[in-house]
Amino acid sequence: MRIGLIVNPIAGMGGRVGLKGTDGEKVLEEALERGAEPWSPVRAREVLEGLGDAAGRVEWLTWGGEMGADLLGSLGFDHLVVGGPRANRTTAKDTKEAVLELERRGVDLILFAGGDGTASDILEEIDMRVPILGIPSGVKMFSAVFASTPRAASRLVLRLLDGGVEFVEREVMDIDEDAYRSGRLSASLKGYARTPYAAELVLNGKDIFTGADEELMKEAVAARVVEEMRPGSTYVLGPGSTVAKVAEILGVEKTILGIDIYRDGELIARDADEGRLLEVVDNDTWIVLSPLGGQGSILGRGNQPISPMVLRRVGLDRIIVIATPVKLQGLRVLTVDTGDPELDEQLRGFRRVVVGYHEEKLMRVA
Repeated sequence: MRIGLIVNPIAGMGGRVGLKGTDGEKVLEEALERGAEPWSPVRAREVLEGLGDAAGRVEWLTWGGEMGADLLGSLGFDHLVVGGPRANRTTAKDTKEAVLELERRGVDLILFAGGDGTASDILEEIDMRVPILGIPSGVKMFSAVFASTPRAASRLVLRLLDGGVEFVEREVMDIDEDAYRSGRLSASLKGYARTPYAAELVLNGKDIFTGADEELMKEAVAARVVEEMRPGSTYVLGPGSTVAKVAEILGVEKTILGIDIYRDGELIARDADEGRLLEVVDNDTWIVLSPLGGQGSILGRGNQPISPMVLRRVGLDRIIVIATPVKLQGLRVLTVDTGDPELDEQLRGFRRVVVGYHEEKLMRVA
């Protein structure tokens, strides 16, 4: 089997430093100034290492330098470099040139590390002519062409090598990053791509729930959380409209898609990055999270500043998960993908989710 590997080296760099994407030169510069480090090569390495000896059954083709060749070379994988970026800092044009050349070389699958923007760039060039599979590496991933975690991506490729997986048409979405940074979610459907599919190993596209009944449900859930808050304790409020309802009842203005820190009647930090969280959190801190609608992700999607270091400092027993019953519809499990496999394993199991003022639901975290 011929697999083309593409790594978008800047994807996901803005996550832990509190930026909501890295599209645009100015945003990337700001991410670098805040100390952001490459993330997608780390994620791609995890996938390739997870293939074990089966990686030798693949004929690897890739783009030069940090877009794939460096990683394959460091792992000792035999590979063919079919081209390379035109400058030190890669752009969407490099991704597009790479996928067209990989298509010309007759690859059976394009395996890429990036986010929704990378998926959209690839789709724009090859439509559904070549199957694609995304390694989740971006700050935001609303498209349904991504494996749920790097480990899941390894398992999908292994199934593909054994002929045990089918290809289906899945949505490629992208959002307006400028609107996202200002707290407004504006998503658009870019098209459909063919991707290897196993229900337990891929992301669902994000659903956005609205309606009067949903708002009443959010109020009930939020009222329960506020009633149980402890004086003097610190509360990290994750992104999303359900957690925003908690802030509304508390009488503070939350950043809808950011991470805010609340203590004793006021927000002591808004839209916090990992560094600010580490300055504030201690063993009397609680983290309030809500799963990403339609996907069930509670950590690793849109809330990357709540990093493994932050989670360990707070304690895994001090995470409060809240959701309305509507948001949990169709979800068999919740998922975590912090980037730390050991921590993810500790988070797995069963966790109580507050779904109403007097109601909780036990959900499995996978």
